[in-house]
Amino acid sequence: MATTKSTKASAKTSRYNELKKMLEDRRRQLMSDVQGRMRDVRGEGLKDREVLDQGESSEVDIQDDIEFALIQMKSETLHKINEALRRLDEATYGNCFECGDEIAEARLRALPFAVRCKDCEEARETAEQRERMLARRSGSSNLFFDMSN
Repeated sequence: MATTKSTKASAKTSRYNELKKMLEDRRRQLMSDVQGRMRDVRGEGLKDREVLDQGESSEVDIQDDIEFALIQMKSETLHKINEALRRLDEATYGNCFECGDEIAEARLRALPFAVRCKDCEEARETAEQRERMLARRSGSSNLFFDMSN
């Protein structure tokens, strides 16, 4: 009986260490990427401002907007990973926020900051999709109603 408990504890510690290393590696990679992109934007921004042609200037603005959006997305992912590391330290990582069941390890490997199991995430996405459809319908019926007045 004691051997079974120690084996489970050892497996849990091993899983904890593996998941923590995976999250920290991903965090390090994202931080490096975000910092590199920010340096690139700052450096290129100075030389690109010398462009006089309006079309070229517009293209530079679009590229800057895209670069900013990528930096923002990576920063949001970085925040999610930091939250996952916090949950890991609190021993709540890997448990679904909705049902409390354990999130499948394959899902955590694919999406290390997942907060819901596959079934709960699918249910949430379906509910969101239903809400968007209802909002569109009510918006179009309001438009129709407004046009008839």
